[in-house]
Amino acid sequence: MANPFKEALRRLGASNAELESRERQRVAEEAGAQRADALCDRERATLRGTITMLTIKPRAGMPWLEAELSDGTGSVTLIWMGRREIPGVEAGRELIVTGRASCVDGGKRIYNPHYELVAH
Repeated sequence: MANPFKEALRRLGASNAELESRERQRVAEEAGAQRADALCDRERATLRGTITMLTIKPRAGMPWLEAELSDGTGSVTLIWMGRREIPGVEAGRELIVTGRASCVDGGKRIYNPHYELVAH
């Protein structure tokens, strides 16, 4: 069991980014989601996190909607091929995603993941 005094001191010295990261980790863990920093190549995964960045990148003339999903332990790039937008998928939105992880060039990606929007 954690010492409440030590935990209070740790929170006082933490930056807003660190506090947000810890909160994302806590929420994902309570939901039973896997950790982004622990994903392995070709592993089927369910993650819960917040979209920190959203971009449209054309590839071979076809749009790709890319979203960075952070769960507080790391981030994963979600890629929907052939999409310019998805209603409700926007920066700052919390999602639960499921798909097969791909680890390429040091980055982690999930192509065309199944997703659920988490109510605010």
